[in-house]
Amino acid sequence: HVQLVESGGGSVQAGGSLRLSCAASGYTSVNYCMAWFRRAPGKEREGVAAIDTTGSATYTYAVQGRFTISKDNAKNTLYLQMNSLKAEDTAMYYCAAELGACSRVWWRQRNRYTYWGQGAQVTVS
Repeated sequence: HVQLVESGGGSVQAGGSLRLSCAASGYTSVNYCMAWFRRAPGKEREGVAAIDTTGSATYTYAVQGRFTISKDNAKNTLYLQMNSLKAEDTAMYYCAAELGACSRVWWRQRNRYTYWGQGAQVTVS
């Protein structure tokens, strides 16, 4: 039974930092494309960052240079370090996983991911 559980959300002032964690169970994350998505109020869920089975990362333009996606295979945990946060980063953040390698063609497509966490709220004021 695959489960993804996010933690680390909260409220922070603009310019601050937060780190989200996504603990995976029921499978070995090393074999999966892992990603972070977010859904801001009134907007569609969008891909934020993804990390491949090789550790290669890709980001949406809006967060490049501010967010870092990483994973600890020994702990089966995915992370999103968010620095220089802006009000427009306010959203519910979700981790997602799909077996196999990521693709620069589809990593942003939420319907390509089989497993999802319940979400963690990030509020920047």
